[in-house]
Amino acid sequence: MHKEKYLIQFQKNEITEYYVYKKLASFSKNKTNKNVLIKIADDELKHYYYFKKYTNKELRPNIFKVWWYTFLSFLFGLTFALNAMEKGEESAQKKYKEFVGKVPEINKIINDENVHEKELLSLIDEEKINYISSMVLGLNDALVELTGTLAGLTFAFQNSRMVALSGIITGIAASLSMSASEYLSQKADKNSQNPLKAAIYTGIAYVLTVIFLVIPYLVFSKPIISLSFLIINAIVVILLFSYFVSVVQEKTFKQYFLEMFLISFGVMIVSFIIGIIAKRLFNIEI
Repeated sequence: MHKEKYLIQFQKNEITEYYVYKKLASFSKNKTNKNVLIKIADDELKHYYYFKKYTNKELRPNIFKVWWYTFLSFLFGLTFALNAMEKGEESAQKKYKEFVGKVPEINKIINDENVHEKELLSLIDEEKINYISSMVLGLNDALVELTGTLAGLTFAFQNSRMVALSGIITGIAASLSMSASEYLSQKADKNSQNPLKAAIYTGIAYVLTVIFLVIPYLVFSKPIISLSFLIINAIVVILLFSYFVSVVQEKTFKQYFLEMFLISFGVMIVSFIIGIIAKRLFNIEI
């Protein structure tokens, strides 16, 4: 790619990040967070105008990225959205280094980006990020247990409404049990911040996953169709979950997704078999 095209790409990235930080700052209710985001946004805008001196072009931001990271902020929290954006821009930052000595002040821009990632973003104060492990616990457990349970009940009952009712009852009971276990676990941990909040985050993550997995059985009357959409929903949850963990814990997305996929669908297959055996063994027709 020609040097000018790279500079245009850099300029596009900077104006896009400016609008992302600016929009996130406008939604932030925490004064410290807002000030941090405004400071970073101002730096990104300076970088944009710096590259503009070389390209002589007025560029617009990537609107999709602006709204995408804003959406991630609402869904998973501010810290997650910022980490995801920084991770997505790693290749661009590496490309900056190739222009050291070729473009004046590029070292300052590289330094600013490092400061944003290592210092300013570390100042972000957010409650959600302190309870990531609790949310992960609830979501992960609900995913593994409910996919298997609903799949087994599908073959045992052959009735979508019955499966949905059983799934909801099982899910709510399991979420309460999981929340109680998380509360006791955090209570025993001297480093735990707030056992009650940890339990609440675990329970909410569990219940939301249960609802998402049960919905097909409330919408479709034919069990096999419901099961098909259960599989799709489970894959969506695994994708989101794997993406979340890969960003927060800096793990490889593909490896974690494959691991979760094999575990969840392994449990589902075993539950299929158990459901068929149970139906034939007890000669149940519903």
